[in-house]
Amino acid sequence: MGHIGDIGKLPPKDTPSGWVPLSELSVMGIAPHTNQTSKFDWVVVGAGFTGLAAARRLAELNPEHSIALIEAMPIGWGASGRNSGFVIDLPHKFDLDSDDKERLSAILRLNTTALTDLEQHTQNHQIECEWSKVGKLQAAMNERGTAKMQGFMKALDRIDVPYSVLDRDALRSMTGTGIYTGAVHTSGGVLMNPVKLARGLAGSMPENVQVMDGCPVIKFSRGDDFNTLTVRYQGVSTQIQSPKTLLCTNAFTSEFGFLKNRMAPVITFASITRPLTDEEMTAYGGELDWGLTPADPGGTTLRMTQDRRLLIRNQYDYAGNYGARDEQLEKIVLQHRASFLTRYPQLEAVSFVSTWGGICGLSRNHVSFFGQVANNVWNSSCHNGVGVARGTISGRLMAEAASGQRSSLLEDMEKVSGQPALNPPDPFLGLGVRTRLKLAAWQSREEV
Repeated sequence: MGHIGDIGKLPPKDTPSGWVPLSELSVMGIAPHTNQTSKFDWVVVGAGFTGLAAARRLAELNPEHSIALIEAMPIGWGASGRNSGFVIDLPHKFDLDSDDKERLSAILRLNTTALTDLEQHTQNHQIECEWSKVGKLQAAMNERGTAKMQGFMKALDRIDVPYSVLDRDALRSMTGTGIYTGAVHTSGGVLMNPVKLARGLAGSMPENVQVMDGCPVIKFSRGDDFNTLTVRYQGVSTQIQSPKTLLCTNAFTSEFGFLKNRMAPVITFASITRPLTDEEMTAYGGELDWGLTPADPGGTTLRMTQDRRLLIRNQYDYAGNYGARDEQLEKIVLQHRASFLTRYPQLEAVSFVSTWGGICGLSRNHVSFFGQVANNVWNSSCHNGVGVARGTISGRLMAEAASGQRSSLLEDMEKVSGQPALNPPDPFLGLGVRTRLKLAAWQSREEV
């Protein structure tokens, strides 16, 4: 064996998102064999949006091959089911600071291809996930946010992306709050329910894909001819072997021995309300089905869903154990409540029904990784908080690269990816990240 390693930290069973009732977050795949070693042509580890796209594309390109898609938790429990439900076509805020038009255009091509792929899957497989092509708002509350918003418009001009500008009155009419001074609307993004999308994708895999969720990998052994993964299912350990492995593990990649000290697991938090009543909708005074991101990265994301629920997302923390503690959520919900009432004092009687945290894999230099990390082992990680689109396209292209295919899109992905910067080890990493996050929170305090 070339490498044998226990997985040090497993995904925690912390509070899942409130996008669906907990009763709908059950294991949906089939159990692995517990009395013998299972052998597959390919193994994909991680069934978030990256792994879902990778497994599907492997199956399409290699219809005679067997593919195992392994996920530690039930599908939709992990990070892919914890986001705010945006599929964003545009380059990330940090990318937009660049003057490299060719790079920005490549990112735009990759993201729009991901949106097209996902939309086709939702249509072909009739996935009910509240898929809505309404675009998104990027809004500001004060001078700092307004300056960021103006920079955003200049970046859009550089890559020839059309947009419209909304004033306070137009925003109040749409969102039901007059707190925002202005916003930029871009039409290319999509809103959806991430848990329903992830589970719909997993449930519509080609026949040569075997989904095994609720199966955390506890050991990864890399050999010359095949890799062996030891997984645990309902307390019983069993082995799965494959000559080729795709790690779609994002922030957990270092637990498999790769990209160590190159990603910071940062957690952000969201709360969602119950559906508003008819009377509360009248008091709210806005529209259904919109999504707003802050022009200031440290600000608040806000959504009104198709089923009358308001979602609010803000606050960040370092998450060395990859999850949120209950006592942490008790403090977060109070901060979310304050942000909610600042925007909707007329909805004081509307309660949150769920508060949760979700992990992002961030790099110090804002660089994402894509490529081969060892012989017959591939990885795509560190999507820097925009993992639905970037994860989807990187999963697809990772499958194509591992299958020996080349394309202009793959060249785009290779151009915009690189090596995440090296970080100091814990506890210094945690101290540094928390210090940086506190500074960012103070700078953005008027936008939260």
